[in-house]
Amino acid sequence: MALPESDDASLLGLAPSPRQTRWAILVAGALVVGFGALIPISGTPLSALNAVFPSLDAIVLVTSLVTAVLIFARYSITRLRPLLVLASGYLFTALIVIPHALTFSGAFSPTGLLGATVSTGSWLYIFWHAGFAVAVLGYAAFPEANGRRSTPPGTGLPAIAASVALVTALVCGLAWLATAGNALLPPLIAGTTRLSSTVTYYVSVVIVISAAALVALALAKRSVMNLWLMVATLAAILELVLSGLLPSVRFSLGFYAGRIFSLVTASLILIVLLAETTQLHVRLARSNLRLRREQNNKLMTVEAMTASISHELGQPLAAIKLTAAALERFLAQVPPKLPEARDAVADIAATSGRIVETLRAVRSLFAKAALVQEPIDLNELVLATLRLMDTELKSHRVATRVELGPALPPTIGHRGQLEEVMVNLVHNAIEAMDAVTEERRVLTLRTARDGGDALVVEVVDSGPGIDPQAQDEIFDPFFTTKPQGMGLGLAICRIIVERHGGRLSSAAAAPHGAIFRMALPFSA
Repeated sequence: MALPESDDASLLGLAPSPRQTRWAILVAGALVVGFGALIPISGTPLSALNAVFPSLDAIVLVTSLVTAVLIFARYSITRLRPLLVLASGYLFTALIVIPHALTFSGAFSPTGLLGATVSTGSWLYIFWHAGFAVAVLGYAAFPEANGRRSTPPGTGLPAIAASVALVTALVCGLAWLATAGNALLPPLIAGTTRLSSTVTYYVSVVIVISAAALVALALAKRSVMNLWLMVATLAAILELVLSGLLPSVRFSLGFYAGRIFSLVTASLILIVLLAETTQLHVRLARSNLRLRREQNNKLMTVEAMTASISHELGQPLAAIKLTAAALERFLAQVPPKLPEARDAVADIAATSGRIVETLRAVRSLFAKAALVQEPIDLNELVLATLRLMDTELKSHRVATRVELGPALPPTIGHRGQLEEVMVNLVHNAIEAMDAVTEERRVLTLRTARDGGDALVVEVVDSGPGIDPQAQDEIFDPFFTTKPQGMGLGLAICRIIVERHGGRLSSAAAAPHGAIFRMALPFSA
């Protein structure tokens, strides 16, 4: 299946960044500057180091072959035909340097292996660069290189296999022509070291083809691949000038320097492919990490919502169970205590209504919809909380003390959520006081004005207090000091209070116990 044109797996649909453009200009500038510095001294004769050239050919073989494999792989993914042509060009380069190295005169034998003559290496050199130039020109001529997609259906493996077979046959044919068929070709070397005057004509033809490929790339769509192919083609042109036009003898300074440019031509696209592939894998890894984080966050949200519902419904359901047990006792007596039974039924109905409000509050807590807000009297909210918790307070033998501030202005908020905060704080206080004797169990609820811009509700218990080491963590999700606790109650309370523009904090009470302080803004 072909990827979309914009997919950067091809480097054809990926526009070069300013940083990549600067690097390309810098490399091209360095090549031109180096070329200019070599022109005056390119004809300087040097010693014949025949063994150097097969070594350089080996480097070109490896880099071009790896580049061809990578581009073939990208073609199999994207099915962009220019990539097939370009990969074939790099494969041609990788294969043609094998007979070039074997037949280089003076390397493995005085005239080279495979029945080579002194001109065989030079002809294979011209074939090598002509084939690469034609491949780049063919690459730039396809519509895909200009941003127009035309991908044939089906798998790309047959096309790759056909290209490999065609390139291999072409290289074998050219190698035969330069060796066994050398009589069909004019000699390029006069004597053993001097270049024939006809060399300039053949090299000039290859330079013209390379220049045409460079112009075609410049006119094509701006992409990372096109940008760096222009630099590689420029390096190939400069190499041909240094190796074939300027020197009049082999083994001159320009003759050697040209091979350095050939290494740039062979390895530049490989470096770009590896760099872009590495960045692609880095981006892919980061995307996978973000995706996993989002999945974990969603799972945590579901887990938190489920635990929150379980936590919030546990208290009223326990109250219903206690009240139902009391109702059963009232009705079992002779005569039945009907007034008390009616009160118990009313308590069950009220607690059931509280369950409905709890579900609404939890849903609004996790939903993205705007909260339905209304003026809330904190004094009335405190008293309503005590009425809701009356059964639990009595069952735990907790005495209550209420200190309400006079004439407090209302706060604006979601009544159900703020009521859940108060219920949670009172419930936690009751559980904390289970650790002390019944005589010491006193719950104090205070409301007051905190300066000129906030209202404060304090829930004070007389329990053992908060461990100082856990003081900074008690509001963290899933942190709990209770054996059966979920660690969500206080975390949800803080979220609710902060969504109301307030702040929830804790402190130690004197002489013992804990104070939970909820500060909320008020409406003028």
